[in-house]
Amino acid sequence: MAYKPELLATAASLEELQRLIAAGADAFVIGEARYGTRLAGEFTIKMIAEAVKIARPQGVRIYAALNNLMDNEAAESLNKYVSALADVGVDAFVFGDPAVLMAARSHAPGIALHWNAEMTSTNYVTANYWGRRGATRYVLARELNMEQVIDTAAASDLEVQVQVHGMTNIYHSKRSLVGSYLDHQTEPERLPQKDKDRGLYVMEAERQDERYPIYEDINGTHIMSSDDICMVENIHELLEAGVSSLKIEGIMKSMDYNETVVRSYRQAIDSYLSDPQAYVFNEAWLEAIQQIQDPNRELSYGFFYKEQVY
Repeated sequence: MAYKPELLATAASLEELQRLIAAGADAFVIGEARYGTRLAGEFTIKMIAEAVKIARPQGVRIYAALNNLMDNEAAESLNKYVSALADVGVDAFVFGDPAVLMAARSHAPGIALHWNAEMTSTNYVTANYWGRRGATRYVLARELNMEQVIDTAAASDLEVQVQVHGMTNIYHSKRSLVGSYLDHQTEPERLPQKDKDRGLYVMEAERQDERYPIYEDINGTHIMSSDDICMVENIHELLEAGVSSLKIEGIMKSMDYNETVVRSYRQAIDSYLSDPQAYVFNEAWLEAIQQIQDPNRELSYGFFYKEQVY
């Protein structure tokens, strides 16, 4: 079978999902905050069913996010939830907690499993461990460099997914830290919203030119990176390594921004696959992203080219 990497995106709404399909996305991760964490938008079961109806005729896959830190209440409702997701026809569950694996085995045995435990997915031995327990895909930690990504892809029988664009999470607390801080201020009502649309950020005293977006939802407090990963210029290295899925993280980005990014990566991937030996990067793909990039957020390679020190 010919190598065909997947361009994976997120969506905040059904409208955005349709626009990103038109731009070239092959698959989406969507879900609801009770079971999935740091989602671009909230999708109920009914909306997920509609997403499947939109995507499937176009050969696009829908993955349900169940990668949250599960408490007892969520765990108790998992059987019913995964069964409902299977009924509407999702293609895979993105999970980190074994409770999801157990629920899927009993109530959705035909659904693929993508193991995603954020920063702990750092080696192929762990990947193969989860593969023996039913996982078909391994979502690599964002902290791995290119050499480690290539080694893991070569040594694991599972599909390997890597984030290639967008912001990353650098801190998460189940506690409402912003809310707690405001409770000690004289005018807490001055900031009624702490969600992704509010535009809050934190800074370090010694690096005031870097802004770290921060927001709260039902899962607690999230602090995000001050820059955005952008690997469109070097996407051929991941394609040469045979990475199965390339994710564009669209959280806290506009629909227009995500559409432009998906289109640029689609063009780069298709150009490489048409003739790998003759592939030449087109600067216009990067320039299209640079033109709409927030000037306060640098485009970077993340950890891909950083030496890992142990």
